[in-house]
Amino acid sequence: MSDWRARAARARRWPLRPAGHSSRSGEEPAPEHSMDPRSEVEPRAPLERSVVDAAVYREGRRIDVPASLEDIYEQPPGEPGTVAWIGLYRPSPAQLWQAADRFGLHELAVEDAIVAHQRPKLERYDDTLFVVLRSARYLDETEEVDFGELHIFVGPDFVLTVRHSQAPDLGAVRSRLEETPELLALGPEAVLYAILDAVVDGYAPVVAGLQNDIDEIETEVFGGDPKVSRRIYELSREVIEFQRATRPLLTIMRDLEAGFEKYGTGDELRRYLRDVADHATTVAERVDAFRQMLGDILTVNATLVSQAQNQEMKDLAEAGHAQNNEIKKISSWAAILFAPTLVGTVYGMNFDHMPELHWLVGYPFALVLMALVCLGLYLVFKHRDWL
Repeated sequence: MSDWRARAARARRWPLRPAGHSSRSGEEPAPEHSMDPRSEVEPRAPLERSVVDAAVYREGRRIDVPASLEDIYEQPPGEPGTVAWIGLYRPSPAQLWQAADRFGLHELAVEDAIVAHQRPKLERYDDTLFVVLRSARYLDETEEVDFGELHIFVGPDFVLTVRHSQAPDLGAVRSRLEETPELLALGPEAVLYAILDAVVDGYAPVVAGLQNDIDEIETEVFGGDPKVSRRIYELSREVIEFQRATRPLLTIMRDLEAGFEKYGTGDELRRYLRDVADHATTVAERVDAFRQMLGDILTVNATLVSQAQNQEMKDLAEAGHAQNNEIKKISSWAAILFAPTLVGTVYGMNFDHMPELHWLVGYPFALVLMALVCLGLYLVFKHRDWL
């Protein structure tokens, strides 16, 4: 047994924590545990349901439907034109280590497949390719993007797929390849192409859904919807997550293309893979444009909100100014009317010794005095623009 397989055997004897266990009740596992291949932070599918499909193909046609994985593992490797394709859904670590022993998978790649939550990437371990892809689908009901994860091991005579989510539907990919045996006859890399093509094609509805959401947000922004800022933020997060799923695909396709000559990839398969690369580039460019558009929309929304606030402040200031003018007018007239009232009040006192009471011109003098005081106050207030 090789040195790494000895370490792998020891790894399989490591105890597993209970599913969903966390050191803090009700919280997500700490990063140092979530990246630990010895722990299971998510419940695994039962053994009988983790094997979605397994078959052996020769010259592009299914020749065997094994009753169990052991039947495939016992078949002698290296038969020309023969490919074993095993599809697993959230398998247990023991199942993956068993596959690693049969197909000679590198322990680091197996640990990545066990842990999951990996970034999209392509790595070569001798004659085996290890590819991580992030699928995406648009949910019309909630207007959200649901992301999945897929791990693919591609060897000289086998393909092992490990799904950690419902998407993508590899059953449809398998059916399509079985209907075109001439494509499947091109070997394991043809299976990789078909999976890449299905994942990239699955991005198209997501792009359309995000475009529709952005159009709706633009309408809401210029319509003055106060809740639009939250929706912009949530959509921006989805676009960033989608960008993390699509942008690394360009590197994956470039790395595949760089190995065309070295690994003897056929001309027909090269054309198919370049077509996938073109589609992936288009999707990545659209996603980059979405992120830029959302940034611009957020800026426009902030400007419109600021303008609305400024207009509200202006309206309040104008209302306050108009109210002050009204108060000034009321105060001015109150002062004007108070002057004759004061004079009349003085002359209305019932005192015997008031010289003005018996003054011949006292009455006209009081009227003239009140008129002069009122006129004087009116001129003063008018001069100060209170009236």
